[in-house]
Amino acid sequence: MALLIWAMMGLALWHFTVFLPDHFWGGIVGAFVGALVGSILFGLLVNLGVPGQDDTNFLVGLEAIPGALLGMGFFWWLGLRQMRAEGRIATH
Repeated sequence: MALLIWAMMGLALWHFTVFLPDHFWGGIVGAFVGALVGSILFGLLVNLGVPGQDDTNFLVGLEAIPGALLGMGFFWWLGLRQMRAEGRIATH
């Protein structure tokens, strides 16, 4: 159950990327992958596994937020790096 919650939290946060410039590596799909993988990996790392149904509570959902943000941030950084290498964004 916790794995589903982490994935849904990552998906929910991914929806807010529509307000950002599209600098993600892989575009909007890259942002989706970053949010989903980041939230699941961070949840697994914090809990050292997947908690069972009886151990799932409200805080399990909140554990996915930093992971989703880190995952999307990583894909954003990769995208900016690629765009700068191609000359599509000016470097400062």
